[in-house]
Amino acid sequence: MVIAKPANFLRHAAICAIASTLGGVFGYAIGLMLFSTIGVWIVDTYGLQEEFIHIGTRYEESAFLTVFTAAFTPIPYKLITVAAGVFKIHFVMFLVASFIGRGMRFFLVATLMHHLGRRYKDLIEKYIDILSIVFVALLILGFVVLKYI
Repeated sequence: MVIAKPANFLRHAAICAIASTLGGVFGYAIGLMLFSTIGVWIVDTYGLQEEFIHIGTRYEESAFLTVFTAAFTPIPYKLITVAAGVFKIHFVMFLVASFIGRGMRFFLVATLMHHLGRRYKDLIEKYIDILSIVFVALLILGFVVLKYI
């Protein structure tokens, strides 16, 4: 969409961030109210039973960072949203972490597409996952450095 209408790149990114965050709210609701039916089916369909258990541990360590990381990186955001409802993490914190993470991801992609254009579309799509993982790793490293120095 950004290539088709480059002037609207910020609008497209905002729409994607809002829509994806709303999708995350539905995942949260599934986990909170419908896990025994729909939620189990989602986890089983994606074959993510072990990952689901691991997510519970991650929420105990840092729920905000877990949601943000999944929202920004290629970690399965759907699973994180359902698990957030199951483990009853604070909803407003979930919403903020989701919107920041999804927003950063979509604004990054839209900005790169806007500035680099069609010629670099394939490269952007190929390397965006790696770039997002590196960014989150550097962010976590920064927090660790600040905490222990």
